[in-house]
Amino acid sequence: MSAGEAAVVRELGAADAAQFQALRLRGLAECPAAFASSVDEERVTPVAEVALRLRAQPGHCVLGTFRRDTLVGCIGLERERHRKLAHKAFVWGMYVAPEARRTGVGRALLVEALRRARAMAGVRQVNLGVNAANTPAVALYERLGFVPFGVERGFMLVDGIAHDEIHMVCALG
Repeated sequence: MSAGEAAVVRELGAADAAQFQALRLRGLAECPAAFASSVDEERVTPVAEVALRLRAQPGHCVLGTFRRDTLVGCIGLERERHRKLAHKAFVWGMYVAPEARRTGVGRALLVEALRRARAMAGVRQVNLGVNAANTPAVALYERLGFVPFGVERGFMLVDGIAHDEIHMVCALG
């Protein structure tokens, strides 16, 4: 995928489970401070369980972008389940492989996630958390309408090092 080539985003399903798991494990290994989960926790998850997580269901989707036939980017979107919180959705697990960065993949994934959130009746905002040191991700989120509303100091510990997380929100309308 070249910088000028448009990224095509589609919903992932059970047939994509092995590629999704491989990309997710790659992201967890490459960027351990970007995800709450760890490689050790996720590598033992059977592909069949990953396939179940990817099945279509209301208020939940996992989107992906492929280069040729290889998954190079993914993002999860989930609506809050409690009635009093159902006006919110949240982004989780966003990752773009290094060879696909700066080609529009991340932007395309986030734009499609926001489009799908807007299509969920009653959803007014989308929240996410991002490692405060990940300035390219923070900049992308801000360009697409997210604003910070708080910082959690010491959100996670990775190899004994504390990492802060910026909480961000995008109002949908």
